[in-house]
Amino acid sequence: MGKVYLVGAGPGAADLITVRGARLLAAADLVLHDALVEPAMLEHAPGARKIAVGKRCGQRSTAQQFINRQIIDAAQRHAIVVRLKGGDPMLFGRADEEMRALEAAGIEYEVVPGITAALAGAASLKRSLTLRGVSRSVALATHSRAADTVAIREQVNADSLVFYMGRDSAPEIAQQLIAAGRPGTTPVALVEACSTPRERVLTLTLAALAAGAALTWLDAAQPSLLMIGEAFAARGAVASAAVAVEPAVQPGMSRAA
Repeated sequence: MGKVYLVGAGPGAADLITVRGARLLAAADLVLHDALVEPAMLEHAPGARKIAVGKRCGQRSTAQQFINRQIIDAAQRHAIVVRLKGGDPMLFGRADEEMRALEAAGIEYEVVPGITAALAGAASLKRSLTLRGVSRSVALATHSRAADTVAIREQVNADSLVFYMGRDSAPEIAQQLIAAGRPGTTPVALVEACSTPRERVLTLTLAALAAGAALTWLDAAQPSLLMIGEAFAARGAVASAAVAVEPAVQPGMSRAA
């Protein structure tokens, strides 16, 4: 019986994987990788057999139960199996379902964290997710949900909001946030294909996003990240907002200058 490693591939760039992750790829006998993993990332595993098992929103993809079965079968045939997952395995990656399947089958596994897209997106924008006087809390969310579940109320209390897999729902997300009290002037940044050579950034306001201004800009073939909050404003505007806010500001009070 082999061992399975759930490895975070990071946000995209092949050199943003952890040293441990790269070392495990180099030693792997078989790699089961997500659809969003860059081809250059797989070059870290020259001697491994590689199988694409990832999911893409709105496209036909491998069922999770079948992925679980593939991982178990691979561990029964190979000493080192890497399940390579985009970003960090423990964030919107269905890692819990895979870990449960491995535990039920009595297979040893280890989780190797990766850089999640929210951190890489902030680095690309050169904007901190948290900023004294402007943003003291961050929420990472997804608008997508299983078909048999009720709607999830959006997290609107955090200062900085980062939505994964929100491309097709961007106008709806913005409309819900405005309805919940977010100003239409709230800065928004869309980061597409983060950290890769295809990376693009679009900045606009929440009101413009709600009106569908980003729909023609977004590329359906690329992963995108939706970042909302005063921390993502132009640097001069962020500095002004930080100066205007008293240190003892209470939750719910406006942080605008």
